[in-house]
Parts: sequence; C-alpha cells; structure tokens
Amino acid sequence: MSEALQILALVVAVAVVAAAARRLGFSAPLVLVVVGLVASLVPGVPDYRIDPDIVLIGFLPPLLYAAALRTSLVDVRANRQAIGIMAVGAVAFTTVLVGLVAWAVIPGVSPAGAFALGAVVSPPDAVAATTIARKVGMPRRIVAILEGESLLNDATALVALRTTTAAILASVSVLEVGGRFVLAAGGGIVVGLAMAAVLAMARKRVEDPVLDTTLSLVAPFLTYLAAEAVNASGVLAVVIVGLLLGHKAPALQSASSRLAEQTNWRTITFVLENAVFLLIGLQLRTVVQNATEGNLTSPRLAVICAVVLLATLLTRIVWVFGATAAYHYGTATMRANAWSWSAATLTSWAGMRGVVTLAAAFVLPEETPRRDVLILAAFAVVGGTLLVNGTTLPWLVRRLDLPGPDPAEDALEEAALLSKATRAGLARLDELKAEGDDPAVIERLEERARSRADAAWERLGAPSDDETPSESYRRLRQEMLHAERDVVLKARDSGKVDDEVLRDVMNLLDAEESLLDRLEDKGSTVERELVARTDRVGCQHLKEAPVSVRPNTPEGCEECLRDGTRWVHLRLCLTCGHVGCCDSSPERHASGHFHETGDPVMRSFETGEAWRWCYVDERLG
Repeated sequence: MSEALQILALVVAVAVVAAAARRLGFSAPLVLVVVGLVASLVPGVPDYRIDPDIVLIGFLPPLLYAAALRTSLVDVRANRQAIGIMAVGAVAFTTVLVGLVAWAVIPGVSPAGAFALGAVVSPPDAVAATTIARKVGMPRRIVAILEGESLLNDATALVALRTTTAAILASVSVLEVGGRFVLAAGGGIVVGLAMAAVLAMARKRVEDPVLDTTLSLVAPFLTYLAAEAVNASGVLAVVIVGLLLGHKAPALQSASSRLAEQTNWRTITFVLENAVFLLIGLQLRTVVQNATEGNLTSPRLAVICAVVLLATLLTRIVWVFGATAAYHYGTATMRANAWSWSAATLTSWAGMRGVVTLAAAFVLPEETPRRDVLILAAFAVVGGTLLVNGTTLPWLVRRLDLPGPDPAEDALEEAALLSKATRAGLARLDELKAEGDDPAVIERLEERARSRADAAWERLGAPSDDETPSESYRRLRQEMLHAERDVVLKARDSGKVDDEVLRDVMNLLDAEESLLDRLEDKGSTVERELVARTDRVGCQHLKEAPVSVRPNTPEGCEECLRDGTRWVHLRLCLTCGHVGCCDSSPERHASGHFHETGDPVMRSFETGEAWRWCYVDERLG
C-alpha cells in the first residue's frame, strides 16, 4: 500500500471510528486504540513506527497551539496560583515519584530513563477531563484550572522530558540538569514573547482570511523551530504564542478570519489527536513483542504497568490534597484562597492522560535502556486513566454535588451584555447620523440592533405555547431562506449564471442561516428560580431596592391591559409596583415607565425568574 493510501485510510478510519464512538457514547480514544490493535493483527496491514521527529515537529506544536488558542488568558491570570501549583508543582512531584517507582520496578532501566517516564506520564489531558466536565456540569472554575493546567503542564513536562533525555544520551550532573531546565524554560518564554510580537504585527497587515489562516497554520511550526534553533523550549514558546495571539485575536483579525481559524484548528486537532490514538493501537502489538523479547515475562510486564499506573494516580491525589491542606492550615491569605475538599477531590481525580503523553513516549531516544517497556508503561497509564478515571468522573461529579454552570444564568448574563453593547452601538449611531442620512436606513439599523438583544431576553422566559417575536422571525426566515436557496440552485442547474456569482449568493444565504441555527441552539430552559450571578457591588440602586413588591396589575402589563395590546414578557418596577411589558413587546412599557418616572430598578415578573435590572447603571443584580 502506498504512503498516500495509508494516510487516506488513517484519516477515514479516524473519522468513522471517532464518530461511531461518540454516537454510541463510548470513549473515542479507547475505541481507536482497540481498533488499531485489532487492525494490526490483520495480515497485510503494515507495521507502523512513529519517528520521534514527526511527533516533535508534526504533532505536538499544532496540538499545543490549538489548545492555547482556545484557552482564556484572563482565566489563566485569574487562577494563576492554582494553575501554577498544578502545572509546575504537580508535574515535578509526579516526575520524581513515578521516576523513583519506575527505577525500582523496571529491571535494567537507567535513572534518567525512569525519570523520563515520570515526565512523560506527568501531564493530564484537559480535553478528556473538560469534555466530560461540560457534559455533567463540572464547576466552571475547576474546568478553567484544568484547561490552564493542561496547557502549561504540557510545556513543563516536555521541558523536563527534554532535560532527562539529554541525561540519557550523555553523563551529566544534577546541577547541569537543573541548569538546562532553567535555560530551556527561560529561552522558551523569551522566544515565545518575541514570536508573538512578530506574528501580531504581521497579522495586523493581513486582511485576506485565506492568508491569515495560512499564517495561523505555520505559526506553531515557525515558533517551535525558532526556539529549538537556540536550544530553548519549543513547546513553551508555542504555548505562549498561542495564548497571546488568541487573546489579541479580536484586535488583530477580522471576524471572518477568526471564524475560519476556529474551524480549521478544530478540524486539525480532531484529526491529529485521534490519529495518535489509532497509531498507538497499530503499534501496540509490536511494542508488547519488543518488551517481552528480554527476560521480562508478560505477567511481570503487567505488574510493572499496574504499579506505574497506580503511582501516577496516587501522586496526583497526594499532591492535590497536600496543597489543599497547606492552604487550609496556612496563613489567613492562604485560607481565603483554599479549595474546598470537594473541589480538591474532583481535581485530583480529573487526571486522565492523553495525546501528549502518547506522543511524548516516542520521543524517548532509541538508546534508552528498556525503551519499549517504558513506552508500554506510558500506554498503560493513558489507557488506565481514561478507563478508570474517565468512566467514574461523571459519577463523582454527581456525588459531590458541586454547583455547575447553569445555561439559564448564562443566557441571562449574555442578554445583559448584549443589551449594553446594543446601547453603545445605538449611541454611536446617534453621534454619526446626519441630516442627509436616509431615515429608513437609520430605522433599519436601530431595529436590527434592538432585535438582537431582544431575542436574547426572550430566550429567558419559561416555556410557553405562544411564539415570541424572535421565534416567529426565526421560523419564517428559515422558510424564506429555503425558498431563496431553491431559486439559486435552479439558476445553477440551468447553467445561465456564472459560478462565482452563484457561490457569493449561496455564501450570503448560508451565513444568515448559520446565525439562525445558532439562535435556535442557544435556547435555555428555566428549571429553578433564575437569579443573576453578577455582583451588585458598585450599584447603589440595586443595594437599596427590595427583592419584590406587590404588583399593581398582577394579571399583566398595566398599559397593555388598558389599551388591548399584547406583551411578550413582563417586568415589575420595584419602586411603585408598576407592571410593564419588556423591550421585545411592541409597546415596551417597562422601559417607558423608567423614562417617565425615573424608577431605577425592575425585576422580571416571569415565572421562575428572580433577576433584577438597574436601568441607571445597566447592571444585573
């Protein structure tokens, strides 16, 4: 089979197996490993052997860069202390202790090789943990810490691996090992900052989404090679570039460039991550055979793998609970920042290893004593943690009953932010409009801005048989788009319209339909009383306003009842008890009441909603 056909078969297998695993609710990485193992037993399937350079240059830089782009720099800064404890402290602790255990249980392994194994298995994979976390509702702060930890601990672990592999190839002292670690990490930071500045300047001058996407695709490879050329940590440099460029993307890129970049990197990450697991399965038979060629029997190898797996699990638990105890019994400042024991339990168990561990295992030099045993142990840690931790983590989240993110509360905050942004846009429009501007254009701009924010507020309401205006718009507009697309397709089939013109029109229709699909997916169901998470500090009106008052017209909007008009949602004035209709309603009586009386705070008068809004300071409370 030619190399081109092998690559094609690999990609097709990844897509089919991963899609089937997701549909059936199985762990895609584990299924891919099993499928790869079974395929390796089929006659005619070639023996795969991953070149360490392909792993170092072809897999790790793009995977780390894509993860860094998705990670919030704001969250990393806000949780930097916890992330530092896990990304640096836990990695170093795991590297040393697992290295000592491996040195003790694997006969013939060198100390440098044992510590290299410790570095390989030390970084948990946030993708595995956060995928489960979002399904079962893990607290958002813990998810942010896990994501930040995974990103930075990959860099820490790979710097440690680089240092230990240098010790495998040459005799070096402990002082030299420490010096190389510091130089690699420091150099990686410097190169990362420099490359981020260069790439940011280049992106400011690139307006074409295709060229911008091309620049994004080569950025991790350029950064990695530049850092390695000066003996710095390429992985750490790539992480820094990804974090900074992801944070500055709204200022550096156009909206179309950002959307294209997100889609491209999601696709690349999907293919590379799952391809690694499939390749592991394809090589597993060969790795086991090579590991048993010496004087180690299969039962002895099983014991070694089990001991290394147990040591990996226990070191994380010991470190997390030790750090939590230190904070609980430390200074007043430490006690104020201490995790709860429930949060510590969840964090200590969310330590599944993944693609970085698998990829890093192949970086071990060929000269490493017992290399195949070390690789097999790394495989066992990945498979074991995915199987043990991954299958029990959802149960643990439910058992600990930690409060997870509420989609309805998210929708409330989204609506408040959209309203604030809309008012800023309308204020800017008032500044720009001149006497010569067409009033119909101004009215259309105002209506489009308001309808976007109104749709967000409408999604908060409890389920109702009556359609809201935004739901009616979405339903009718989708039918209109289907009719419009049919006309375009008929024009295409007739061959009377230029293909480029057809593509432009189709892209316009697709872009609008994708926005309607997003609005439909953002619906939220209120299953309990919905209150705002936003802190009330800084708004005196919210501090002084009561939680509720007696409504003047509990049956509905006072003016709508009087005039015979209809409303969508109701708002209650917390100063005088006036009940008015929301801004999605045709008459907008609640806002009109504020402008007429100046009463600052209203409360939602919908079933299941207890959030309040200050018109003056534009704050939730």
